[in-house]
Amino acid sequence: MTAGVSRPDIDTSKPHPARVYDWLLGGKDNYPVDQKVGQALPEETRGNAARNRAFMHRAAAWLAKNGVDQFLDIGSGIPTEPNMHQIVQAIAPDARIVYVDNDPIVLRHAEALLTSTPEGVTDFLHADVRQPAAILELAGARLDFERPVALSLIALLHFLPDDEDPYGIVRTLVEALPPGSFLLLSHGTADQHPEWRGKIEAAYRKGAIPLRLRSRSEVEPFFEGLELVASGLVFATEWYREDPAPVPERSGFHVGVARVP
Repeated sequence: MTAGVSRPDIDTSKPHPARVYDWLLGGKDNYPVDQKVGQALPEETRGNAARNRAFMHRAAAWLAKNGVDQFLDIGSGIPTEPNMHQIVQAIAPDARIVYVDNDPIVLRHAEALLTSTPEGVTDFLHADVRQPAAILELAGARLDFERPVALSLIALLHFLPDDEDPYGIVRTLVEALPPGSFLLLSHGTADQHPEWRGKIEAAYRKGAIPLRLRSRSEVEPFFEGLELVASGLVFATEWYREDPAPVPERSGFHVGVARVP
């Protein structure tokens, strides 16, 4: 089920974005160092995390209902039910989902919890988004890149500062996708609550976690050359394709789903 590297050690002395996110979602698979970062964030951050995850659920379900049966979810985080494969395989039982994350604790939980339907495939790769070519090579053993693939980058890219070339990384990944594939993306922003920007950045900086919140105009280039589907590039609580519409609330994430032409 898992691939990449062999059972790396878990470092509980340093916070990790996946474990901080788990704490924000009310999970228990985190450590005091992660909790310290989360507790320094504005209380609204917890709601933002939940609303971002709800967007992922809506978007993954819509893609599965429209015939996409292969998903590559990079920066998957610690499994929190319902996981992407549960959403997708409830609609398309033979769907193939490959999760990717660089936190060893995610690997351990993935081995225990990410169980596929008998008809489908659920797999996990221990790898880093900063090495997109390696991810694509590993994923190629599990996904058919001759057919459409949904590339999911949820709450990930704001942890890549500009000097790590996040736009180039996304371009490398997208260029490997065949026509008819999709990019499913959410990105942290302070556009709707600028008053919290300093506190959010300070909390992650104190935990030695790079954070680069981006404005809408800075998120748009990730979709360059792609065809955004309705609702376009919007806040997490504004994206939906089927009723009921989500409750209109402030959001800390820009989100979008785009088709590879």
